[in-house]
Amino acid sequence: MAWKVGWRCAQRLGSIHDMLPHGFQTPRLLLRPIGMADAEPIFDRYTQDPEVSRYMTWRPHTSIAQTRAYVNTCLAAADDRTYVLMRRTDNAIIGALDLRQSGPARLGYGYVLARASWGQGLMTEALAEVVDWALRQPSIWRIGDVCNVENLPSARVMEKAGLAREGILRRWEVHPNLGDLPQDCFSYAKVR
Repeated sequence: MAWKVGWRCAQRLGSIHDMLPHGFQTPRLLLRPIGMADAEPIFDRYTQDPEVSRYMTWRPHTSIAQTRAYVNTCLAAADDRTYVLMRRTDNAIIGALDLRQSGPARLGYGYVLARASWGQGLMTEALAEVVDWALRQPSIWRIGDVCNVENLPSARVMEKAGLAREGILRRWEVHPNLGDLPQDCFSYAKVR
């Protein structure tokens, strides 16, 4: 997920950490940067769930050590920032949203939501807020990413968040829970 760019462009855009806000708020959610103390609730709520990880690029975690390693990777990342999603009513961690530079003037994202929170519009609410923020930034002209063509709930999240389906990317990404071969993905984006 690292982003490579020529030194002039990198100099102009700076670090993504300089650009990204410390958090986001929606009517029902708080998004804040992930921290090591989040590993246990993340493991308990979704990283070990095979249904949650079905279309992810990682297999279900079998130990808290795997989730701690994931959090360490998030904390060490230079070109992206991972936010945990917390319900405002009880501050429970219910998911995560990752923002990353995917090229000059572009942001990509990834998200995951605990199964107990599916079907409530929470990820749409979070993604819509992030997309709106991104396209208000002078250096960002496009935000978008992909989902497996069989992952229709994720496709609906992106559509409801205002992104347009641009097409199908054939053999684009390996989803290890579906097999070892690259899978077809829908590409979604919003531009200004």
